[in-house]
Amino acid sequence: MPVHSACSALDDRIARLRQLAHADTRLEGVLLYGSWTMGEADAHSDVEAYLYIDDDRLADFDGSAFLAQLAPLHLAYTNMYGILAVVFDDLMRGEFHLTPAGPGIDEVPTWQGMVHLPRPDDAVLLDRTGRLTRAARQLAAFQPPESVTTAQQLTYELTNWTLMLAHVLARGEIARAHALLHTVIAPQQLQLCRLLRDSTAHWLTPSRALELDLPTADRGRYVATTAAAHDQDMRTAARNSWRWSRDLAAEAADRWTIDLPHELHEQINSLLNDAR
Repeated sequence: MPVHSACSALDDRIARLRQLAHADTRLEGVLLYGSWTMGEADAHSDVEAYLYIDDDRLADFDGSAFLAQLAPLHLAYTNMYGILAVVFDDLMRGEFHLTPAGPGIDEVPTWQGMVHLPRPDDAVLLDRTGRLTRAARQLAAFQPPESVTTAQQLTYELTNWTLMLAHVLARGEIARAHALLHTVIAPQQLQLCRLLRDSTAHWLTPSRALELDLPTADRGRYVATTAAAHDQDMRTAARNSWRWSRDLAAEAADRWTIDLPHELHEQINSLLNDAR
């Protein structure tokens, strides 16, 4: 499907969601989040929203039946995070939080630093009381992470998790090491890299638009930390990862005068080099 057609399909689906929400008196508010609200939606984007249901009507609100009015559903289930996940018949995905309106809307301002809504009025599809719009507007300004404390936290995290990685490799648990490197360590490296490059627009999902946001040299360092779950490939990737972590940490220390546990770094280096 062409990108412009998919975006039009997403726009149409959101317009239909707005229409259905206004017609359903059980709903007090609907708040979108994700790529559409950031102006970054494309052919592969999802529909992501909070459905704020009147507290007294929550028990009789059938989320799957409501969403089936948008388009036929191939799949609908409550995922591991308690979110109603759906797949529409055109393979567009959706994630919908079915939330009691009373406490749910009050929690929205507490998302500062975790959710960014640069166009809050567009993100609010339904607001019967005005509460949701007021709350969403507090998320309009993205506050970049504070540099010194964030860099310090990330360098400590990378030290700790890479030590675990070294122990796991030494035990010969290659699959576990693979998961640890790619799902825990890599996102922290990318966040530290983004902090150093003053490129925090995609801070909350640091791999998003990496190819556009980060310099070629950094992209190359990241690629060198990836590997298939084969013994020697993983050990090489782990050593490359640690070298990049140390280089990023040293750059952060020069820029912000943060503390680095140099002796521990050398010990981790020895562990990784011994695990060949």
